[in-house]
Amino acid sequence: MTYNFDQIIDRRSSDSIKWCYYGDAIPLWVADMDFRAPEPVVRALGERVAHGIFGYCGEPPELRPLIVERLQRLYGWEVPPEALVFLPGIVSGFNLAARAVTYPGDGLLIQTPVYFPFFHVPRNHFLRLDEMELTLRDDGHYEVDLDRFEATITGRTRVFLLCNPHNPVGRVFTQAELEAMAEICLRHDLVICSDEIHGDLVFEGHQHIPIASLSPEIAHRTITLMAPSKTYNIAGIHASVGIITDPELRERLTAARADMVPRLDVMGYTALLSAYRDGAPWLQQALAYMQANRDFLYDYVNERLPGLTMQRPEGTYLAWIDCRGARLQGNPHEFFLEQAGVALNDGASFGKGGEGFVRLNFACPRATLTQALEQMREALDHAS
Repeated sequence: MTYNFDQIIDRRSSDSIKWCYYGDAIPLWVADMDFRAPEPVVRALGERVAHGIFGYCGEPPELRPLIVERLQRLYGWEVPPEALVFLPGIVSGFNLAARAVTYPGDGLLIQTPVYFPFFHVPRNHFLRLDEMELTLRDDGHYEVDLDRFEATITGRTRVFLLCNPHNPVGRVFTQAELEAMAEICLRHDLVICSDEIHGDLVFEGHQHIPIASLSPEIAHRTITLMAPSKTYNIAGIHASVGIITDPELRERLTAARADMVPRLDVMGYTALLSAYRDGAPWLQQALAYMQANRDFLYDYVNERLPGLTMQRPEGTYLAWIDCRGARLQGNPHEFFLEQAGVALNDGASFGKGGEGFVRLNFACPRATLTQALEQMREALDHAS
């Protein structure tokens, strides 16, 4: 089946947070796509609805073997079926991880700027935030300063919350980078909780590597979180999977649910199964379309938006745009919302190193992206 990613779909009438929150502004902020989900997923959900009974649902028997085979095929990672823990969402997963392996007063290590729910975890569990800022080179590329990474760890640090591929800076960490960070974590007896929700959204020339797949020793100390929600644009259906090969660590996370974090519901299981089983053709086409959008955006920002620069994201459909050279008065997020009618994410919400940046979601029809960029260009022209 050939999918039409240029199709404009009205989302303002669908209670979409992305499209309704900022009124008439073109919304390029929330990390969901403006593309129709894969037809097999839509069909599977429709058939489940047509059945008309929505009672308690057991786990589909083919689901675990399907995911185990997928991990082996994509990453050469052999995972036993019992290592899978189904969860309603990634954010629930990393909060459960913190609850399972920390006590109040312990430290949680993150790398900023980073996905803003990471900052909620210390507050939710009375932890200290141990944060290190990723190094932004002169060419706009981000890297991990390993000396700073290790120096940030204290005697109370218990968990490293990793984001890979990284949201918002778009890095897909290399094997060497992952091995170096994992070695430091093992030496300091840290548990790694790895948010890999964007792991399927990686562009040509890059390869996602689950950090737990590097060695049994690293897997023994790692909670990996994956989901089809970003990949197949089903974020409104809560379904994800934790991969925890160590039985004791898995039991601790399972106990941390304490009847507060539910299991998947009937629609979650249906979407998870159909996406991973039948979504590959859609994903291949979507990645090609988004890579073309990424390259169009890269050229437009660097050539036609004075004072703005960006690097090509290696993964995710999120562009991290440096607006500091434009010398705008006030916050660039507010400037583009008020002067251009374009809603972007405020870089400051991603923590240290995010000031003066905006995050832009380019998983939309090219016409929508072009219109937003034209309005941003006009606003910059009037401000100069």
